[in-house]
Amino acid sequence: MKINALLDVNLVAHETEDEVAVLLELEAPPAVADEARPQASFQVVLDRSGSMDGAPLEGAKQALVALVRRLEPTDNFGLVTFENEAQVVVPAGPLTDKEATIERIMAVRTGGMTDLGAGVLRGLRELRRVVGESGGTVLVVSDGHVNSGIKSADEFATLAAKAYAEGIVTSTLGYGRGYDETLLAAIARSGNGNHVFADNPDAAGAAIAGEVDGLLSKTVQGAALTIRFEPAVEMLRLYNDLPAQQIGDGTVMVELGDLFAAESRKLLLKFRVPALASLGLAHIATLELAYVELPALVEQTVSLPINVNVVPGDEAAARVPHPTVHSEVLFQEAQDAKRQASEAFERGDVQEGRKHLRETKHQLGLALEGAPADVASGIRADLDEVDGLDVSVQAMGSAYASKMSRESYHRGNRKRGRTPRPDAS
Repeated sequence: MKINALLDVNLVAHETEDEVAVLLELEAPPAVADEARPQASFQVVLDRSGSMDGAPLEGAKQALVALVRRLEPTDNFGLVTFENEAQVVVPAGPLTDKEATIERIMAVRTGGMTDLGAGVLRGLRELRRVVGESGGTVLVVSDGHVNSGIKSADEFATLAAKAYAEGIVTSTLGYGRGYDETLLAAIARSGNGNHVFADNPDAAGAAIAGEVDGLLSKTVQGAALTIRFEPAVEMLRLYNDLPAQQIGDGTVMVELGDLFAAESRKLLLKFRVPALASLGLAHIATLELAYVELPALVEQTVSLPINVNVVPGDEAAARVPHPTVHSEVLFQEAQDAKRQASEAFERGDVQEGRKHLRETKHQLGLALEGAPADVASGIRADLDEVDGLDVSVQAMGSAYASKMSRESYHRGNRKRGRTPRPDAS
């Protein structure tokens, strides 16, 4: 794993309190040619409530058939469907008979209400029966709001977090414009998976294929970043919306999840540095990245010290922020405005949502002004995407805008650095 830390400023004024932003850049190791990948374990939890009737369910079934054909006979696959209750359509286990599995998938029909909790609980139980040391993935596909069973986002988040602690990642796919994006995004966040919006069967198929791509090319499992601060140094902000918890005085652990081959990620932090009495180099924190490298299942740990140089005030006054880190701070401020836009659109408040989109574009424009060439293209792409979102509000409605902006926020903030999935809509 390649790891690099950039500071927006590495000079702080003598005897003056200051703030320092740290951009952590990660790159997962590439896949090793001709080396057998570990056994994959993939569990699908599929909504088959009445609203999925017709093209939505048929499109999902075709995508699952394509998924099964891609997996090896030694890989584990399972399918649980849910409506008023959960049903095990394909028991989790090796794909020794793909044609029989495909027949069971194609026989799925729509039912009644939407008891998402029953489906998630049953799907996790199935995967736990077979999951190996290399972990597994649960993909929850739903097109509606929960109307029976567990309804609390916090309860679902707890289920996903517990599963992640056991090596199981939970991703969510919101299908159509009627699902609860706040709920599905919360599940994906706690399960350290992806949250994707698919407006039609083709987009759903592409999203499911993308999830399998990541699973089959995974080279890092369970990455976690531990941040240890020197006395009086504080973490003011973790810009990325990732699961984090304090595990001791001056120590915070951030869950990064799994990474696929050669995947890049960016993590942005801001520290408060107290007034330091001594001139010269000062150590403020240590970043420790721990992960399991696949396919060998080797535990790895990398430590990186974070230092600043304490200088006289007139020298510190002339400092210029690092352009890459400064652009990233502005980019993440834009993502926060994008999240607020999504929440406003979800409430049906179009005026408020468009106001936050304007703020998103303003922050992205500022980020672009000083961005180095190697990051400017990504900022432009996000700016173009937000322009498209703004235009789509009137044409497609606030529900569509909410879901598109929530998925865009997920990619730009939680999974920052990943290559965006192709637009299959």
